[in-house]
Amino acid sequence: MPRTRLDTLNKLLVLGILALGMVWIILPFAMAVLWSLVDPAHPWSYPAIFPPKLSFERWITLWNTTSLPLTLMHSYLLAPTVTVITLLLALPTAYAFGRLTFYGKNVAWLLTLLPLVLPSFVIAVFFSSLLTRFNIYSRFIGILIGHTVLFLPYAIRILSVSFSQVRQDLIDAARNLGASRLAVFWVAHWPILKSGLLASLIIVFVLSIEEFSVSFIIGAPDFITVPTMLYSYLGYNFIRPDAAVVTLILVVPNVLLMLILEGFLKNVTPTALIGKG
Repeated sequence: MPRTRLDTLNKLLVLGILALGMVWIILPFAMAVLWSLVDPAHPWSYPAIFPPKLSFERWITLWNTTSLPLTLMHSYLLAPTVTVITLLLALPTAYAFGRLTFYGKNVAWLLTLLPLVLPSFVIAVFFSSLLTRFNIYSRFIGILIGHTVLFLPYAIRILSVSFSQVRQDLIDAARNLGASRLAVFWVAHWPILKSGLLASLIIVFVLSIEEFSVSFIIGAPDFITVPTMLYSYLGYNFIRPDAAVVTLILVVPNVLLMLILEGFLKNVTPTALIGKG
């Protein structure tokens, strides 16, 4: 087969895969948007291809007649708190894994990854009984502890890689020039850590916003989060337009955060990643 023909087939194959991927991603999102805008007085049913009438009535009704405002407050109060506590706990642990050598390091590393191996429902049930045993009845604190334990391995993993990439010669040079500890951190550590910190922050925040198991088992029915509310619309009393509204409220901010992270990582220069320049 001529090379030019082979190159053309490769390009067509790549374009076909990209087109299939775009349809796979965009079509469900477009359907969610359309279902969220279906007017209650004009149902969307077969054989109509598009809704007969679009309106924001579903959004207004959900906001005014359900616990959606309180649910959003719960989720966006919980997720930043989980993120801050997780990063504060992950930083010293990640520093130890990334910069230090100590006995039992591999075993300790495996232990930090245990929450990723166990099913989230198992962890949620365990925490529910553990919190009761310790007389912790606050739903917020219970979910906070559960989310922190669940997502701490992600932050530790990301930050450990960042700490391991800090060049020791830069640290030694800064110290030899009489730099303070803060100056050493700013010159040698910060250029490498900032991308890892931002990645950890956004990933933990998004995971906390989207987590269902711990939020449901520990929080329901008193402390409702956005995923808990979404699953209630996907249960026995399936309400597709309402589920579409809550889905968009859950997904769109997270997609925007991921795009911000992607843009930030693209702007990180190679010299910053290796500590030169």
